[in-house]
Amino acid sequence: MIAAPHTSNWDFFYARAAFFLLGVPVRITIKKEAMFFPMNIILKFFGVIPIDRSRKSGNLSKRNSMVDAMVQLFEERRELVIMITPEGTRKYAPRWKTGFYHVAKRAGVPIVLGYLDYQKKHAGIGPIVYPGESIEDDMQTIMDFYRGVKGRYPEKGVK
Repeated sequence: MIAAPHTSNWDFFYARAAFFLLGVPVRITIKKEAMFFPMNIILKFFGVIPIDRSRKSGNLSKRNSMVDAMVQLFEERRELVIMITPEGTRKYAPRWKTGFYHVAKRAGVPIVLGYLDYQKKHAGIGPIVYPGESIEDDMQTIMDFYRGVKGRYPEKGVK
């Protein structure tokens, strides 16, 4: 699940609460180095899954990519919903990071469009996008949906 627009530090807490109320068992990922005591207790409570990006066995020069690690999470679990903020920042981002798309395509899972619309005071789940042959077409569909959603700071959202 992607969650957008991501324009405020409060977005995570509101989204987490909204998806809890909707009965969606959303998880998020974080690098495993951030899972230290006592933060690990709080992070686990919020559904954080640590990602190990250490060097691949037998290859001392290359670390696991975040995409590889997340695809592996889907391979290891029967059911999994990971919330990702594709902007990669709370500032305006004219181009989104596409890692979420590559994860979904490689793992064979759909992309669910989660949103927080501060103007309408709505949170929810929008359309489901199944990655197809054209990332450009799929991203256009995704961006078209989010153009109508207003974040806490609308000037930082999709234009």
